Amino acid sequence: MQDTALLTAASPFRPKVPPPLTRPLGLFAFLKAVRENPIATWMQAHFEEFVVAGEGAMGRITVVSDPDLVRYLLVENGANYRKDDLQRRVLAPGLGNGLLTAEGDEWRLQRRTLAPIFSARHVAGFVAQMDKAGARVAKRLARRDGASIDVVLEMTRTTLDVLERTIFTQGLSGDPDALGRALTRLLESIGPIDPLDVFGVPGFVPRLGRLKARPALRYFAEVVDELLDRRKAALARGEAPHDLMTLLLAAQDPESGKGLSDLEVKANIVTFIAAGHETTANALTWALYCVSQDESVRDRLEAEADAALGEDGAMSLDRLPFAKAVMEETMRLFPPVPFLSRQALRDDRIGRVKIPRNSTVIIAPYVMQRHKKLWEAPDAFIPDRFLGERRESVRRFSYLPFGAGPRICIGQSFSLQEATLVLAHVVRAVRLTLPQDHPPVTPLHRVTLRPKEGLRMKAERRH
Repeated sequence: MQDTALLTAASPFRPKVPPPLTRPLGLFAFLKAVRENPIATWMQAHFEEFVVAGEGAMGRITVVSDPDLVRYLLVENGANYRKDDLQRRVLAPGLGNGLLTAEGDEWRLQRRTLAPIFSARHVAGFVAQMDKAGARVAKRLARRDGASIDVVLEMTRTTLDVLERTIFTQGLSGDPDALGRALTRLLESIGPIDPLDVFGVPGFVPRLGRLKARPALRYFAEVVDELLDRRKAALARGEAPHDLMTLLLAAQDPESGKGLSDLEVKANIVTFIAAGHETTANALTWALYCVSQDESVRDRLEAEADAALGEDGAMSLDRLPFAKAVMEETMRLFPPVPFLSRQALRDDRIGRVKIPRNSTVIIAPYVMQRHKKLWEAPDAFIPDRFLGERRESVRRFSYLPFGAGPRICIGQSFSLQEATLVLAHVVRAVRLTLPQDHPPVTPLHRVTLRPKEGLRMKAERRH
Protein backbone atom coordinates (compact mmCIF):
# COMPACT_ATOMS: atom_id res chain seq x y z
CA MET A 1 0.00 0.00 0.00
CA GLN A 2 1.43 3.39 -0.98
CA ASP A 3 1.69 6.38 1.35
CA THR A 4 -1.60 8.14 2.00
CA ALA A 5 -0.11 11.65 2.35
CA LEU A 6 0.64 11.82 -1.36
CA LEU A 7 -2.67 10.38 -2.49
CA THR A 8 -4.97 12.46 -0.32
CA ALA A 9 -3.20 15.80 -0.78
CA ALA A 10 -5.27 16.71 -3.84
CA SER A 11 -8.58 15.87 -5.47
CA PRO A 12 -7.49 13.66 -8.36
CA PHE A 13 -9.57 12.72 -11.36
CA ARG A 14 -11.60 9.52 -11.07
CA PRO A 15 -12.58 8.11 -14.48
CA LYS A 16 -16.06 6.64 -14.82
CA VAL A 17 -16.22 2.86 -15.14
CA PRO A 18 -19.05 0.31 -14.81
CA PRO A 19 -19.76 -0.07 -11.07
CA PRO A 20 -19.00 -3.50 -9.56
CA LEU A 21 -21.99 -5.77 -9.01
CA THR A 22 -23.20 -6.30 -5.46
CA ARG A 23 -24.89 -9.65 -6.20
CA PRO A 24 -24.40 -12.35 -8.82
CA LEU A 25 -26.30 -12.28 -12.08
CA GLY A 26 -28.47 -15.15 -13.22
CA LEU A 27 -27.23 -17.35 -16.06
CA PHE A 28 -28.92 -15.55 -18.95
CA ALA A 29 -28.29 -12.09 -17.50
CA PHE A 30 -24.61 -13.00 -17.06
CA LEU A 31 -24.26 -14.31 -20.62
CA LYS A 32 -25.88 -11.13 -21.94
CA ALA A 33 -23.68 -8.87 -19.80
CA VAL A 34 -20.43 -10.68 -20.55
CA ARG A 35 -21.16 -10.46 -24.26
CA GLU A 36 -21.96 -6.74 -24.09
CA ASN A 37 -19.06 -5.68 -21.83
CA PRO A 38 -17.18 -8.24 -19.69
CA ILE A 39 -15.73 -5.68 -17.25
CA ALA A 40 -19.28 -4.85 -16.17
CA THR A 41 -19.61 -8.35 -14.68
CA TRP A 42 -17.01 -8.02 -11.91
CA MET A 43 -18.36 -8.30 -8.37
CA GLN A 44 -17.56 -5.94 -5.50
CA ALA A 45 -15.91 -8.90 -3.75
CA HIS A 46 -13.33 -9.18 -6.52
CA PHE A 47 -12.00 -5.72 -5.62
CA GLU A 48 -11.96 -6.47 -1.88
CA GLU A 49 -10.84 -10.10 -1.53
CA PHE A 50 -7.63 -11.71 -2.78
CA VAL A 51 -9.22 -15.03 -3.81
CA VAL A 52 -12.81 -15.49 -4.98
CA ALA A 53 -13.83 -18.98 -6.14
CA GLY A 54 -17.13 -20.44 -7.26
CA GLU A 55 -19.18 -22.26 -9.87
CA GLY A 56 -20.75 -20.33 -12.72
CA ALA A 57 -21.81 -20.46 -16.34
CA MET A 58 -18.21 -21.22 -17.34
CA GLY A 59 -17.68 -23.89 -14.69
CA ARG A 60 -15.37 -23.63 -11.70
CA ILE A 61 -13.55 -20.28 -11.73
CA THR A 62 -11.00 -18.97 -9.25
CA VAL A 63 -10.17 -15.26 -9.43
CA VAL A 64 -6.78 -14.56 -7.82
CA SER A 65 -5.51 -11.06 -6.93
CA ASP A 66 -2.91 -11.77 -4.23
CA PRO A 67 0.51 -10.78 -5.71
CA ASP A 68 2.28 -13.72 -4.03
CA LEU A 69 -0.28 -16.18 -5.39
CA VAL A 70 -0.09 -14.59 -8.83
CA ARG A 71 3.67 -15.13 -8.77
CA TYR A 72 3.06 -18.77 -7.84
CA LEU A 73 0.51 -19.28 -10.64
CA LEU A 74 2.44 -17.54 -13.42
CA VAL A 75 6.04 -18.28 -12.44
CA GLU A 76 6.67 -20.84 -9.71
CA ASN A 77 4.05 -23.32 -10.92
CA GLY A 78 3.40 -21.78 -14.32
CA ALA A 79 3.94 -25.12 -16.07
CA ASN A 80 0.66 -26.33 -14.56
CA TYR A 81 -1.36 -23.54 -16.17
CA ARG A 82 -1.94 -22.98 -19.88
CA LYS A 83 -4.10 -20.50 -21.74
CA ASP A 84 -7.66 -21.75 -21.40
CA ASP A 85 -9.77 -22.99 -24.30
CA LEU A 86 -12.17 -20.02 -24.19
CA GLN A 87 -9.37 -17.50 -24.63
CA ARG A 88 -7.90 -19.47 -27.51
CA ARG A 89 -11.32 -19.79 -29.18
CA VAL A 90 -11.73 -16.01 -29.05
CA LEU A 91 -8.23 -15.01 -30.19
CA ALA A 92 -6.99 -17.76 -32.51
CA PRO A 93 -9.43 -17.11 -35.41
CA GLY A 94 -8.14 -13.54 -35.69
CA LEU A 95 -4.50 -13.86 -34.67
CA GLY A 96 -3.61 -17.34 -35.88
CA ASN A 97 -1.09 -19.45 -34.00
CA GLY A 98 1.41 -16.71 -33.24
CA LEU A 99 3.23 -15.84 -30.05
CA LEU A 100 0.07 -14.68 -28.29
CA THR A 101 -1.92 -17.88 -28.87
CA ALA A 102 0.64 -20.69 -29.32
CA GLU A 103 1.22 -23.17 -26.51
CA GLY A 104 3.83 -25.67 -25.32
CA ASP A 105 6.91 -26.37 -27.42
CA GLU A 106 5.57 -24.31 -30.32
CA TRP A 107 5.27 -21.24 -28.08
CA ARG A 108 8.71 -21.81 -26.54
CA LEU A 109 10.30 -22.01 -29.99
CA GLN A 110 8.63 -18.77 -31.11
CA ARG A 111 9.50 -16.98 -27.87
CA ARG A 112 13.18 -17.96 -28.02
CA THR A 113 13.30 -17.00 -31.67
CA LEU A 114 11.66 -13.61 -31.28
CA ALA A 115 13.17 -12.50 -27.96
CA PRO A 116 16.37 -11.06 -29.49
CA ILE A 117 14.25 -8.88 -31.79
CA PHE A 118 12.84 -7.07 -28.76
CA SER A 119 16.08 -6.82 -26.81
CA ALA A 120 16.82 -3.55 -25.01
CA ARG A 121 19.44 -2.69 -27.66
CA HIS A 122 17.04 -3.13 -30.56
CA VAL A 123 14.19 -1.26 -28.86
CA ALA A 124 16.48 1.65 -27.93
CA GLY A 125 17.41 1.85 -31.60
CA PHE A 126 13.82 2.74 -32.48
CA VAL A 127 13.70 5.95 -30.42
CA ALA A 128 14.41 8.19 -33.43
CA GLN A 129 11.69 6.61 -35.57
CA MET A 130 9.15 6.76 -32.74
CA ASP A 131 10.08 10.38 -32.08
CA LYS A 132 9.50 11.27 -35.73
CA ALA A 133 6.06 9.64 -35.61
CA GLY A 134 5.28 11.71 -32.50
CA ALA A 135 6.43 14.92 -34.19
CA ARG A 136 4.33 14.09 -37.23
CA VAL A 137 1.07 13.69 -35.30
CA ALA A 138 1.89 16.84 -33.30
CA LYS A 139 2.17 18.88 -36.50
CA ARG A 140 -1.00 17.32 -37.87
CA LEU A 141 -2.99 18.18 -34.74
CA ALA A 142 -1.53 21.69 -34.51
CA ARG A 143 -2.90 22.38 -38.00
CA ARG A 144 -6.36 21.44 -36.66
CA ASP A 145 -6.35 24.35 -34.20
CA GLY A 146 -9.88 24.96 -32.96
CA ALA A 147 -11.25 21.84 -34.65
CA SER A 148 -12.79 18.69 -33.21
CA ILE A 149 -10.58 15.64 -33.65
CA ASP A 150 -11.18 11.92 -33.36
CA VAL A 151 -8.54 10.96 -30.77
CA VAL A 152 -8.93 7.21 -31.34
CA LEU A 153 -8.37 7.63 -35.08
CA GLU A 154 -5.38 9.94 -34.60
CA MET A 155 -3.67 7.60 -32.13
CA THR A 156 -4.41 4.66 -34.43
CA ARG A 157 -2.74 6.50 -37.33
CA THR A 158 0.24 7.30 -35.14
CA THR A 159 0.87 3.80 -33.85
CA LEU A 160 0.55 2.45 -37.39
CA ASP A 161 3.06 5.11 -38.43
CA VAL A 162 5.44 3.76 -35.77
CA LEU A 163 4.98 0.23 -37.11
CA GLU A 164 5.80 1.44 -40.62
CA ARG A 165 8.95 3.12 -39.34
CA THR A 166 10.16 0.14 -37.27
CA ILE A 167 8.65 -3.16 -38.40
CA PHE A 168 7.41 -2.52 -41.94
CA THR A 169 9.78 0.18 -43.20
CA GLN A 170 8.89 -0.54 -46.83
CA GLY A 171 5.36 0.54 -45.94
CA LEU A 172 2.01 -1.13 -45.53
CA SER A 173 0.05 -1.84 -48.68
CA GLY A 174 -3.04 0.27 -49.18
CA ASP A 175 -4.50 2.90 -46.91
CA PRO A 176 -3.24 2.78 -43.28
CA ASP A 177 -6.64 4.09 -42.14
CA ALA A 178 -8.26 1.12 -43.88
CA LEU A 179 -5.96 -1.19 -41.94
CA GLY A 180 -6.94 0.51 -38.70
CA ARG A 181 -10.64 0.21 -39.53
CA ALA A 182 -10.21 -3.46 -40.43
CA LEU A 183 -8.50 -4.13 -37.11
CA THR A 184 -11.29 -2.35 -35.23
CA ARG A 185 -13.92 -4.42 -37.07
CA LEU A 186 -11.98 -7.59 -36.34
CA LEU A 187 -11.76 -6.92 -32.59
CA GLU A 188 -15.39 -5.79 -32.43
CA SER A 189 -16.41 -9.03 -34.18
CA ILE A 190 -14.35 -11.55 -32.22
CA GLY A 191 -14.33 -9.60 -28.95
CA PRO A 192 -17.87 -10.35 -27.69
CA ILE A 193 -17.83 -13.70 -25.88
CA ASP A 194 -20.11 -16.14 -27.66
CA PRO A 195 -22.28 -18.42 -25.49
CA LEU A 196 -21.29 -21.29 -27.78
CA ASP A 197 -17.68 -20.80 -26.68
CA VAL A 198 -18.69 -20.51 -23.02
CA PHE A 199 -20.34 -23.91 -23.19
CA GLY A 200 -17.53 -25.52 -25.19
CA VAL A 201 -19.51 -26.16 -28.39
CA PRO A 202 -17.11 -27.55 -31.06
CA GLY A 203 -15.39 -25.00 -33.25
CA PHE A 204 -16.96 -26.25 -36.49
CA VAL A 205 -20.33 -24.85 -35.35
CA PRO A 206 -20.59 -21.33 -36.88
CA ARG A 207 -20.26 -18.30 -34.60
CA LEU A 208 -21.89 -15.00 -35.55
CA GLY A 209 -18.78 -13.03 -34.53
CA ARG A 210 -16.47 -15.13 -36.67
CA LEU A 211 -18.80 -14.78 -39.66
CA LYS A 212 -18.73 -10.99 -39.20
CA ALA A 213 -14.93 -11.08 -38.90
CA ARG A 214 -14.37 -12.81 -42.24
CA PRO A 215 -14.05 -9.67 -44.42
CA ALA A 216 -11.49 -8.18 -42.01
CA LEU A 217 -9.60 -11.47 -41.86
CA ARG A 218 -9.48 -11.67 -45.66
CA TYR A 219 -8.19 -8.10 -45.80
CA PHE A 220 -5.48 -8.89 -43.25
CA ALA A 221 -4.48 -12.03 -45.14
CA GLU A 222 -4.06 -10.03 -48.36
CA VAL A 223 -2.01 -7.31 -46.62
CA VAL A 224 0.26 -9.80 -44.86
CA ASP A 225 0.75 -11.96 -47.97
CA GLU A 226 1.79 -8.90 -49.98
CA LEU A 227 4.13 -7.72 -47.22
CA LEU A 228 5.75 -11.12 -47.04
CA ASP A 229 6.14 -11.48 -50.81
CA ARG A 230 7.68 -8.00 -51.16
CA ARG A 231 10.10 -8.58 -48.31
CA LYS A 232 11.24 -11.98 -49.58
CA ALA A 233 11.87 -10.44 -53.00
CA ALA A 234 13.87 -7.62 -51.40
CA LEU A 235 15.89 -10.15 -49.38
CA ALA A 236 16.65 -12.12 -52.54
CA ARG A 237 17.96 -8.93 -54.18
CA GLY A 238 19.95 -8.01 -51.09
CA GLU A 239 17.93 -4.80 -50.72
CA ALA A 240 15.85 -5.53 -47.62
CA PRO A 241 15.91 -2.90 -44.83
CA HIS A 242 17.18 -3.99 -41.44
CA ASP A 243 13.88 -3.73 -39.62
CA LEU A 244 11.81 -6.05 -37.45
CA MET A 245 10.23 -7.81 -40.40
CA THR A 246 13.63 -8.73 -41.83
CA LEU A 247 14.73 -9.87 -38.40
CA LEU A 248 11.56 -11.97 -38.12
CA LEU A 249 12.30 -13.77 -41.37
CA ALA A 250 15.95 -14.27 -40.47
CA ALA A 251 15.33 -15.24 -36.83
CA GLN A 252 16.51 -18.63 -35.65
CA ASP A 253 15.89 -20.56 -32.48
CA PRO A 254 19.21 -20.23 -30.55
CA GLU A 255 18.96 -23.86 -29.44
CA SER A 256 17.92 -25.69 -32.61
CA GLY A 257 18.80 -23.19 -35.35
CA LYS A 258 15.29 -23.63 -36.75
CA GLY A 259 13.55 -20.62 -38.23
CA LEU A 260 9.86 -19.77 -38.31
CA SER A 261 7.54 -21.21 -40.96
CA ASP A 262 5.64 -18.88 -43.28
CA LEU A 263 2.45 -19.53 -41.29
CA GLU A 264 4.23 -18.61 -38.05
CA VAL A 265 5.72 -15.50 -39.61
CA LYS A 266 2.27 -14.44 -40.89
CA ALA A 267 0.62 -15.12 -37.52
CA ASN A 268 3.22 -13.05 -35.73
CA ILE A 269 2.96 -10.17 -38.21
CA VAL A 270 -0.79 -10.04 -37.52
CA THR A 271 -0.08 -10.30 -33.78
CA PHE A 272 2.39 -7.40 -33.91
CA ILE A 273 -0.08 -5.27 -35.89
CA ALA A 274 -2.95 -6.07 -33.52
CA ALA A 275 -1.13 -6.11 -30.19
CA GLY A 276 1.57 -3.60 -31.08
CA HIS A 277 -0.79 -1.05 -32.55
CA GLU A 278 -4.22 -1.48 -30.96
CA THR A 279 -3.09 -1.66 -27.33
CA THR A 280 -0.73 1.32 -27.56
CA ALA A 281 -3.28 3.43 -29.45
CA ASN A 282 -5.86 2.72 -26.75
CA ALA A 283 -3.40 3.50 -23.95
CA LEU A 284 -2.57 6.85 -25.55
CA THR A 285 -6.26 7.61 -26.05
CA TRP A 286 -7.00 6.96 -22.37
CA ALA A 287 -3.95 8.98 -21.30
CA LEU A 288 -5.01 12.04 -23.31
CA TYR A 289 -8.50 11.78 -21.87
CA CYS A 290 -7.29 11.50 -18.25
CA VAL A 291 -4.80 14.36 -18.70
CA SER A 292 -7.55 16.57 -20.10
CA GLN A 293 -9.60 16.02 -16.94
CA ASP A 294 -6.86 16.90 -14.42
CA GLU A 295 -5.49 20.44 -14.66
CA SER A 296 -2.51 19.89 -12.36
CA VAL A 297 -1.38 16.78 -14.25
CA ARG A 298 -1.87 18.57 -17.57
CA ASP A 299 0.22 21.58 -16.49
CA ARG A 300 3.10 19.42 -15.21
CA LEU A 301 3.08 17.29 -18.33
CA GLU A 302 3.06 20.28 -20.67
CA ALA A 303 5.96 21.89 -18.78
CA GLU A 304 7.99 18.68 -18.92
CA ALA A 305 7.33 18.20 -22.64
CA ASP A 306 8.29 21.80 -23.39
CA ALA A 307 11.59 21.37 -21.54
CA ALA A 308 12.35 17.98 -23.12
CA LEU A 309 12.17 19.21 -26.72
CA GLY A 310 15.61 19.80 -28.19
CA GLU A 311 16.62 22.43 -30.71
CA ASP A 312 16.48 19.75 -33.39
CA GLY A 313 12.78 19.13 -32.63
CA ALA A 314 13.40 15.73 -31.03
CA MET A 315 12.15 14.74 -27.60
CA SER A 316 14.68 13.53 -25.04
CA LEU A 317 13.22 10.32 -23.65
CA ASP A 318 15.42 10.57 -20.54
CA ARG A 319 13.80 13.91 -19.69
CA LEU A 320 10.24 12.56 -19.69
CA PRO A 321 9.83 10.76 -16.32
CA PHE A 322 6.42 12.29 -15.65
CA ALA A 323 5.14 11.44 -19.14
CA LYS A 324 6.21 7.85 -18.53
CA ALA A 325 4.46 7.90 -15.14
CA VAL A 326 1.30 9.20 -16.80
CA MET A 327 1.37 6.27 -19.22
CA GLU A 328 2.02 3.77 -16.42
CA GLU A 329 -0.85 5.15 -14.33
CA THR A 330 -3.11 5.14 -17.38
CA MET A 331 -2.33 1.47 -17.97
CA ARG A 332 -3.04 0.77 -14.30
CA LEU A 333 -6.57 2.09 -14.66
CA PHE A 334 -7.07 0.86 -18.24
CA PRO A 335 -4.74 -2.13 -18.73
CA PRO A 336 -4.20 -3.14 -22.37
CA VAL A 337 -5.29 -6.70 -21.53
CA PRO A 338 -7.98 -6.55 -18.81
CA PHE A 339 -7.71 -10.17 -17.72
CA LEU A 340 -5.60 -13.30 -18.15
CA SER A 341 -7.17 -16.74 -17.92
CA ARG A 342 -5.47 -20.07 -17.39
CA GLN A 343 -6.58 -23.68 -17.26
CA ALA A 344 -5.16 -26.01 -14.60
CA LEU A 345 -3.51 -29.10 -16.09
CA ARG A 346 -3.46 -30.89 -12.72
CA ASP A 347 -5.15 -30.46 -9.35
CA ASP A 348 -3.55 -27.71 -7.30
CA ARG A 349 -4.14 -25.73 -4.13
CA ILE A 350 -3.48 -22.12 -3.16
CA GLY A 351 -3.87 -21.60 0.56
CA ARG A 352 -7.17 -23.16 1.53
CA VAL A 353 -8.60 -23.01 -1.97
CA LYS A 354 -8.50 -26.09 -4.17
CA ILE A 355 -8.03 -25.62 -7.91
CA PRO A 356 -9.40 -28.71 -9.67
CA ARG A 357 -7.85 -30.04 -12.86
CA ASN A 358 -9.30 -28.37 -16.00
CA SER A 359 -10.85 -25.53 -13.98
CA THR A 360 -10.19 -21.90 -14.90
CA VAL A 361 -8.02 -19.45 -12.98
CA ILE A 362 -8.40 -15.76 -13.76
CA ILE A 363 -5.80 -13.10 -13.01
CA ALA A 364 -7.32 -9.76 -13.94
CA PRO A 365 -5.04 -6.72 -14.18
CA TYR A 366 -8.18 -4.57 -14.36
CA VAL A 367 -9.22 -5.92 -10.94
CA MET A 368 -5.79 -6.16 -9.31
CA GLN A 369 -4.82 -2.65 -10.34
CA ARG A 370 -7.99 -1.27 -8.72
CA HIS A 371 -7.92 -3.59 -5.71
CA LYS A 372 -8.64 -1.95 -2.36
CA LYS A 373 -6.02 -4.03 -0.54
CA LEU A 374 -3.25 -3.13 -2.97
CA TRP A 375 -3.76 0.55 -3.83
CA GLU A 376 -4.63 3.72 -1.98
CA ALA A 377 -7.46 5.55 -3.78
CA PRO A 378 -7.49 2.74 -6.36
CA ASP A 379 -9.95 4.42 -8.72
CA ALA A 380 -8.07 7.74 -8.87
CA PHE A 381 -5.71 8.92 -11.62
CA ILE A 382 -2.47 9.73 -9.76
CA PRO A 383 0.69 9.46 -11.93
CA ASP A 384 2.92 10.24 -8.92
CA ARG A 385 2.48 6.61 -7.86
CA PHE A 386 5.05 5.80 -10.53
CA LEU A 387 7.75 8.33 -9.69
CA GLY A 388 10.91 7.81 -7.64
CA GLU A 389 10.69 5.78 -4.45
CA ARG A 390 6.95 5.36 -4.82
CA ARG A 391 7.49 3.53 -8.11
CA GLU A 392 9.90 1.20 -6.32
CA SER A 393 7.24 0.45 -3.68
CA VAL A 394 4.78 -0.92 -6.26
CA ARG A 395 4.71 -4.68 -5.72
CA ARG A 396 5.88 -6.45 -8.85
CA PHE A 397 2.93 -8.81 -9.13
CA SER A 398 0.31 -6.22 -8.23
CA TYR A 399 0.88 -4.25 -11.45
CA LEU A 400 0.49 -6.35 -14.59
CA PRO A 401 -0.33 -4.17 -17.61
CA PHE A 402 1.82 -6.44 -19.77
CA GLY A 403 1.23 -9.67 -17.87
CA ALA A 404 3.96 -11.48 -15.97
CA GLY A 405 6.04 -14.64 -15.96
CA PRO A 406 7.37 -16.39 -19.06
CA ARG A 407 4.48 -15.08 -21.16
CA ILE A 408 4.97 -11.43 -20.26
CA CYS A 409 4.37 -9.22 -23.30
CA ILE A 410 7.52 -9.34 -25.42
CA GLY A 411 6.91 -5.78 -26.65
CA GLN A 412 6.38 -4.04 -23.32
CA SER A 413 9.48 -1.81 -23.56
CA PHE A 414 8.69 -1.00 -27.19
CA SER A 415 5.14 0.06 -26.30
CA LEU A 416 5.98 2.16 -23.24
CA GLN A 417 8.83 3.93 -25.02
CA GLU A 418 6.61 4.71 -28.01
CA ALA A 419 3.67 5.91 -25.91
CA THR A 420 5.84 8.18 -23.74
CA LEU A 421 7.35 9.95 -26.75
CA VAL A 422 4.06 10.34 -28.62
CA LEU A 423 2.26 11.64 -25.52
CA ALA A 424 4.94 14.28 -24.94
CA HIS A 425 4.79 15.50 -28.55
CA VAL A 426 1.00 15.72 -28.53
CA VAL A 427 0.64 17.65 -25.25
CA ARG A 428 3.39 20.06 -26.28
CA ALA A 429 1.66 20.82 -29.57
CA VAL A 430 -1.99 21.04 -28.52
CA ARG A 431 -4.26 21.16 -25.53
CA LEU A 432 -7.19 18.78 -25.88
CA THR A 433 -10.52 19.46 -24.17
CA LEU A 434 -13.64 17.32 -23.94
CA PRO A 435 -16.85 18.98 -25.23
CA GLN A 436 -19.59 19.31 -22.63
CA ASP A 437 -22.04 17.41 -24.82
CA HIS A 438 -19.71 14.41 -25.28
CA PRO A 439 -21.27 11.07 -24.28
CA PRO A 440 -19.90 9.57 -21.04
CA VAL A 441 -16.38 8.24 -21.57
CA THR A 442 -16.43 4.70 -20.21
CA PRO A 443 -14.41 1.58 -21.10
CA LEU A 444 -15.70 -1.15 -23.38
CA HIS A 445 -13.92 -4.50 -23.27
CA ARG A 446 -13.38 -5.86 -26.79
CA VAL A 447 -10.21 -7.91 -26.31
CA THR A 448 -8.63 -4.57 -25.33
CA LEU A 449 -10.21 -1.60 -23.50
CA ARG A 450 -11.45 1.27 -25.64
CA PRO A 451 -13.83 4.20 -25.00
CA LYS A 452 -17.35 2.89 -25.57
CA GLU A 453 -18.54 5.96 -27.49
CA GLY A 454 -15.18 6.91 -28.98
CA LEU A 455 -13.39 10.11 -28.00
CA ARG A 456 -13.81 13.41 -29.83
CA MET A 457 -11.95 16.40 -28.37
CA LYS A 458 -11.28 20.00 -29.33
CA ALA A 459 -7.65 20.79 -30.19
CA GLU A 460 -6.13 24.17 -29.26
CA ARG A 461 -2.67 24.91 -30.53
CA ARG A 462 -0.08 25.70 -27.83
CA HIS A 463 2.97 26.69 -29.89
